[in-house]
Amino acid sequence: MNPTVIWVILLIIFCVFEGMTAGLVSIWFAAGAAVALIASGLTDNIWVQIILFLVVSCVVLLLLRPIVRKRLSPKQEATNADRVIGAEGIVKEEICNLKNEGQISVLGSVWTARTQEQDQTIPVGAIVRVLRIEGVKLIVVPEPGQREEKC
Repeated sequence: MNPTVIWVILLIIFCVFEGMTAGLVSIWFAAGAAVALIASGLTDNIWVQIILFLVVSCVVLLLLRPIVRKRLSPKQEATNADRVIGAEGIVKEEICNLKNEGQISVLGSVWTARTQEQDQTIPVGAIVRVLRIEGVKLIVVPEPGQREEKC
């Protein structure tokens, strides 16, 4: 089979595959196939064409992928949930993991809360710090000097 036909087929395959995917997956190889296609019109040496395909594909991939990815990636913004991590809150309903109870007010919102330690109770009015979010519950620890008890 004629190398020119092979490069045309590969170019079409890479372009169709790129069109079917959401991300930039094979556009780099389409560029390499396009250069190899041009080279096939200038030389009959298949090894030159293959080397050009590989070199152009790698160079385009290495140089352009980080730039294109940076421009196409959506900027991630912190959600309200992310903002409460590390924040202080005040206990509105006694927190006791064993009773599956507890609520805190943090940054103007009321959240279900649980303690870091399983048998710890934190009374109403205590100040707590949010460690992390597990599902829809905040995992908290009492601030130093706050009263705590065992469930």
